[in-house]
Amino acid sequence: MIKLIVPNRGEIAVRIARACRELGIASVLGYAEGDDIRFTQRFFDDAVSLGNSYLDVNRVIDAARACGADALHPGYGFLSERAELAAACEDAGIVFVGPKATSIAAMGSKAQSRHLMQKLGVPVVPGYDGDEQSMDALLREGESVGFPLLVKASAGGGGKGMKIVRASNELRAAIESAQREAMKAFGDDRLLLERYIEEPRHVEFQIFGDAHGNIVHLFERDCSLQRRHQKVVEETPAPRYSDELRQRMAKAAIAAAAGVDYRNAGTVEFIVTPDNDFYFLEMNTRLQVEHPITELVTDVDLVRAQLAVASGQPLPWKQSDLQQRGHAIEVRVYAEDPDDRFLPQSGTIAYYSEPSGPGVRVDAGVTRGSEIGLRFDPMLAKLICFAETRDACIDRIARALREYTILGTKTNVSWLRRVVTHPAFREGLVSTRFFEEHGDSLQPQASEAAPLIAAAIASAPRAIATGAQRRVSDVWNTVGAWGR
Repeated sequence: MIKLIVPNRGEIAVRIARACRELGIASVLGYAEGDDIRFTQRFFDDAVSLGNSYLDVNRVIDAARACGADALHPGYGFLSERAELAAACEDAGIVFVGPKATSIAAMGSKAQSRHLMQKLGVPVVPGYDGDEQSMDALLREGESVGFPLLVKASAGGGGKGMKIVRASNELRAAIESAQREAMKAFGDDRLLLERYIEEPRHVEFQIFGDAHGNIVHLFERDCSLQRRHQKVVEETPAPRYSDELRQRMAKAAIAAAAGVDYRNAGTVEFIVTPDNDFYFLEMNTRLQVEHPITELVTDVDLVRAQLAVASGQPLPWKQSDLQQRGHAIEVRVYAEDPDDRFLPQSGTIAYYSEPSGPGVRVDAGVTRGSEIGLRFDPMLAKLICFAETRDACIDRIARALREYTILGTKTNVSWLRRVVTHPAFREGLVSTRFFEEHGDSLQPQASEAAPLIAAAIASAPRAIATGAQRRVSDVWNTVGAWGR
């Protein structure tokens, strides 16, 4: 591997570029026109345009050829789980840093992956995943599965085409709505019906395979704190679980990966019931946003391992080499307004100051002066903290969030601080309904205003000095755009 192209953006592109520099691999940023790449580009040796989108497979392959790249790392999102990209790389003689196209395809359909997991003996949620997709068939099968029922798109993820149905008279409308959303988002309106698990937890296992038949897991991550089916806070180890349950899930994760001859990094995701039964949810055939917390508790570099395995090397560790130590938590920092339905925000970052100190890591895709638009995902950075115990880790990430200062666009920083300091989170009482159950108690308190105003005033002169079009009198408006 001599030169690698990354058709992606933000913090994951930076993360990959840094690994390339450590390994002496030339790196090229593949970017979409109109995206502000000034911060990201400084970590790369070169950059090449992909046109107006990150989603054109042919354009990505042409860009790789044009810059002389012999390898491609897709990052996550965009084309990372498109089997056609992996296949196109193989046809072009370009090393794809990820699993084989056949493995991606096998896990790309929720229905097909359910069938495969059942054959492998991995538990799946009771439901319907058949080919008959007429309205009459879906209504009949939905009634058979029972309520509450989860209707979801077979081809996609991210909460698109997903509906919870609690009674028979809601089913038809939910199916019609899910089909419309699925077709718009994925070009495929096939649906999957599953029994809806109340108060579930979402636990995923990091797995890693190579071309020599080796597969290991790097333990679990609890990703239960989700908003609109999108993860917001992740941690490892998962709180309040027995070693026996972890071992059973780890065994199932390895079986799932082996069943598709999995290579490179991926995750096997489970739903866990309050009674500690677990069911296969899906397999993500890529590196995950939350991979840093695994790196911190296992003391490994997953991206370097990805590049090594893609080059044909065996895994750098055996299962017996891998151990968990301490506790790690990650929060996702978004340009969004928690006071207005978490709507994405735009603007120019006038002042940007990251927290630091022992056990604090920030993976960022922006800096002062970065233009934040509405065209792409609004995640600005990830804050990751590590400590010897979970309580100490919560204390550390709460402190780090208090020190995180962003001016020029509203963010969710203060809201995240309220989340990680919430008594229920401190006790490990988490589920995918956490925000529904605790939404009112996560609202800002009047006592927060004084430190926010003080921080805004202290930062205002530096923000103005950057050349942002901002007046001193605007500082009172800036308060609302600081650590939301």
